Amino acid sequence: MCGIVGYVGGQSALEVVVEGLARLEYRGYDSAGVALAADGRLATAKRAGKLANLRAALEEEPPPAGTVGMGHTRWATHGAPTDHNAHPHTDCTGNVAVIHNGIIENFAELRAELEEAGHKLASDTDTEAVAHLLEDELKSGAGLAAALRAVCRRLEGAFTLVAMSAAEPDVVVGARRNSPLVVGVGQGENFLASDVAAFIAHTRDAIELGQDQVVELRADGVTVTDFDGAPAEVTEYHVDWDVSAAEKGGYDYFMLKEIAEQPRAVADTLLGRVGADGRLSLDEMRISDNALRDIDKVVIVACGTAYHAGLIAKYAIEHWAGLPCEVELAHEFRYRDPILGRSTLMIAISQSGETMDTLMAVRHAREQRARVLGICNVNGSTLPRECDGVLYTHAGPEIAVASTKAFLTQLVAVYLVALYLGQVRGTKWGDEVSDMVGLLAEMPAKVEKVLETMEPVRSLARSLADERCVLFLGRHVGFPVAMEGALKLKELAYMHAEGFAAGELKHGPIALIEQDLPVVVVVPPRAREILHDKIVSNIQEIRARGARTIVIAEEGDTSVEPYADTLISVPAVPTLLQPLVTTVPLQVFACELATAKGHDVDQPRNLAKSVTVE
Repeated sequence: MCGIVGYVGGQSALEVVVEGLARLEYRGYDSAGVALAADGRLATAKRAGKLANLRAALEEEPPPAGTVGMGHTRWATHGAPTDHNAHPHTDCTGNVAVIHNGIIENFAELRAELEEAGHKLASDTDTEAVAHLLEDELKSGAGLAAALRAVCRRLEGAFTLVAMSAAEPDVVVGARRNSPLVVGVGQGENFLASDVAAFIAHTRDAIELGQDQVVELRADGVTVTDFDGAPAEVTEYHVDWDVSAAEKGGYDYFMLKEIAEQPRAVADTLLGRVGADGRLSLDEMRISDNALRDIDKVVIVACGTAYHAGLIAKYAIEHWAGLPCEVELAHEFRYRDPILGRSTLMIAISQSGETMDTLMAVRHAREQRARVLGICNVNGSTLPRECDGVLYTHAGPEIAVASTKAFLTQLVAVYLVALYLGQVRGTKWGDEVSDMVGLLAEMPAKVEKVLETMEPVRSLARSLADERCVLFLGRHVGFPVAMEGALKLKELAYMHAEGFAAGELKHGPIALIEQDLPVVVVVPPRAREILHDKIVSNIQEIRARGARTIVIAEEGDTSVEPYADTLISVPAVPTLLQPLVTTVPLQVFACELATAKGHDVDQPRNLAKSVTVE
């Protein structure tokens, strides 16, 4: 999510760091800040908003010159995107500065401990607690690297931390757990960054840090240890991308990079959702449990891809929470006199938080006194401010116009909401909720497995580049997945594509079936035997009429093999969670087919990332 740069060498640290931040701004642009070691102290500057705001502040009030520094562009998680929540964060003395990417799950208890000990914390972030913990460790006589190792042993969650101390002005120290951090190795200078794009203009020699490792960066060398201080093995490599490719992680398009980032995005969205008592805990909910017990109806509003996430949410909410659930296109919602009241919970889903159709639906619902929960990927956007509660999808910035990782994280978010409603309302026992959260925790690995097996899907897509139309069929939660697959093909390949409920086929759409027409079928798990058998019948019906059948089914489902011209296998998962694995091949399929047609998949024609007009 956030972008991190550190530098020790002979150049102007400010210039190196700000240049690096500019190459990482795609990772976050809610705020930006720098820290420099100069004149025996740490000089910091930070501003809310895009990097341009920080640049302007630095030009107006230049900091002292220095050759050691670090910088940060923020994708806000804890705390709104404001000046005081921007990184770096300092301790009580101002002699220690910290920047951070990730989420520290136990920060609330650490913060309480620090405040009880007399520390004054000035921000709403989880990061600031680390600066004060380092302050205490340094007072005991530890060096900065040893202090960071001790602090990391106390932290829970996923994090990259980079720290500086006025007492050691020639060193920058970094730590990594479940969050990216790479070292750039130069001549008389060394770099730290969350992405090689930050330093590729200076060096292409890099060191990949492993899990739970701490690195000390000096101008004349790099030292890497584990969290206990033992020397650690590292992987050295040479980067052969150019600067443009480096910003995209070596991928040709941001969309390809964002598809590949989905396992991490799903894992990040799950972080910090379980309390110390083992119960599901949604800190950003801000709607009381008593109020949620009074809810007698849920209404979901969204547009485009987010609408498909809402359709899947309906199955989960009705199954797990026992509440009737309606799903509405946001732009149609307020024009049909919807029946709302204090006992209605609206869930509004928007990646950007600025989708005007969705915002207008939210405003109408609030006028009718309904409670509103937002699901959003952008901290500080309009939607979270106008809702009673919000659940953030920690997908990180999504640059490509067509949504991929934002969609999967929206699914995770709606699953969490459905389970939370079931927990609060007593329709699910605690162990049932815990078991399902455990299954969700397995999904990043499942998505990763899908991504590792996509070359046949890419080959298939290239073979269909000259087709005029593709149809998509699904049942149960596979129906919204079919709609999402069709939408991706429309957005990227500019082809006619439709997603149908498979049972609806014989009520009209079967007239579209013709010789060699590609039809993608999303097959439910074999555990849903009735649904599974019915869709196998649908496959037989379309194949008998000459269609080319492309079947997505769980591993080991041999019953569909005789009827599949192309079989795409995905890991076996519970029915309600299956969209997390069946959607991915459709994203890859659409992206590859569009590429074969020569289209720009990051910026499809006529589309915008955020639709801010009705």
